[in-house]
Amino acid sequence: MQEIQYLTFLLSNELFGLGILYIKEIIEFESVTHVPMMPEYIPGVINLRGNVVPVIDLNTRFYKKKTETNRKTCIIITEIKLEKENIDVGLLVDAVNEVVDIPETQIEEAPSFGSKIRLDFIQGIGKLENQFVIILKINQILDLSEIQNIHETSSQISE
Repeated sequence: MQEIQYLTFLLSNELFGLGILYIKEIIEFESVTHVPMMPEYIPGVINLRGNVVPVIDLNTRFYKKKTETNRKTCIIITEIKLEKENIDVGLLVDAVNEVVDIPETQIEEAPSFGSKIRLDFIQGIGKLENQFVIILKINQILDLSEIQNIHETSSQISE
């Protein structure tokens, strides 16, 4: 039986998980540089060691409300495959929790009711001792055509 590790984090008081293989690092939230003409859920970009990284506000993406930033607010840096290259994308979250092991047997299909977020974003619901973890599909959350636009825009910014 295969145990899979997930980084858990909070969004609007709900617990979410993302497979740790997708995660490069977690950084404290600092300001983002606004990029005009971006979708509402992309507040802007950050400079990560000389690279321009687009940031997606997951509260806006899922719940249509901006993340209220405080000292626990973090950006999870993930890597996604875009055509032939890997690009980094930051996910703005309320707070990062911990890495947990959730055995495959403890993960169920996403229910078709009761969730406030789109079902195509959800890989499944993981059960921990006393709570549920909504496990996300990273490539569904990130609309790749929009990321492509940001990537092209950010390439022009860094030239």
